[in-house]
Amino acid sequence: KPVLYVANVAEEEIADPDSNKHLQTVRGIAEAEGAEVVVISAAIEEEIAELDDEEKEMFLEDLGVNEPGLDKLIRKSYDLLGLATFFTAGEKEVRAWTFKKGMKAPQTAGVIHSDFERGFIRAETISYEDYDHLGSEKAAREAGKLRAEGKEYIVQDGDVILFRFNV
Repeated sequence: KPVLYVANVAEEEIADPDSNKHLQTVRGIAEAEGAEVVVISAAIEEEIAELDDEEKEMFLEDLGVNEPGLDKLIRKSYDLLGLATFFTAGEKEVRAWTFKKGMKAPQTAGVIHSDFERGFIRAETISYEDYDHLGSEKAAREAGKLRAEGKEYIVQDGDVILFRFNV
């Protein structure tokens, strides 16, 4: 089974975790097993959980850290398990859906509901980067960034998708 080691270091060690001798031991064990290590500081994670986004960014910058440890842990866990995320976006809500990497569009539609898979017609797809940059489905369509993908399309991590189906 896949293994991911999570090493908790002191708050003052997060900017330079290699100075922790215990972490070196954990990394040696992980390397021998072909596993990965994620370094976090539970004390820091507790503190940033209580901050708003702007304060969190400044706090992490002061520590010399790019992103929260929890974000690293989630990303590594998804990678280890072969998972990815696609989004559905409407006027009322945006929702994230987890799927196995390598799934084709009809099977990914089935993550939402089996009727979506059974009656799959096409997936109207926008990459997350394009959607975020352009701000809406309409703007993406006008910029030519919305693609109509068929049954053989392999869904990519971060795709924003509208599934067309008929049951």
